[in-house]
Amino acid sequence: MEWWLFPLIGYLVGSIPFSYLIPKWLKGIDIRKIGSGNVGATNAIRTTGPAIGGLCLLLDALKGFFPVFLTGIVSEDPKIISLTAIFTVLGHDFPVFMRFKGGKGVASTLGIIFYLAWPVGLVFTSVWILIVSFTRYASLGSLVGLYISALLGFFFRGYDTGMLILILAVLSTLRHSENIRRLLNGTERKVSLFKR
Repeated sequence: MEWWLFPLIGYLVGSIPFSYLIPKWLKGIDIRKIGSGNVGATNAIRTTGPAIGGLCLLLDALKGFFPVFLTGIVSEDPKIISLTAIFTVLGHDFPVFMRFKGGKGVASTLGIIFYLAWPVGLVFTSVWILIVSFTRYASLGSLVGLYISALLGFFFRGYDTGMLILILAVLSTLRHSENIRRLLNGTERKVSLFKR
């Protein structure tokens, strides 16, 4: 296979808008029109509850995991794997099926982290749950979890893994620019993980 097919497949898989499709199919809700309007798992949790939102999060994570997993089976080239990972997240952020208006890439990045180093993925998940449970700020939990994951990636898996997670963390940070401003202003939207 030509190397560029892997990032292309990653982008197309990443573009599948589970956080739009699942609430639409199960609840008849268009999450683009309620909550934050963001097509991501956090808005799905906020607007449809933890069960449906959790399903969206799982599917968004799996669509991050499988393209890089399959790429790793076919090619051991870390550059191709990294490009596939980045384009998969870009697909989630700017999905071709949703007029390039997508989510913020956290769940799909989490799936990639589980592929790269599953213990780091567990740390991210624990940090995210802990921070969101106490503060109810999903954006804060996501950003802290991503940068801790990048640090652990460098420490436990070396430069390539750490740098890839760091690039994905920076990409997500850019997508969270409005959330960061609201966090600083004390106006960020809150989310409950355990109740509707």
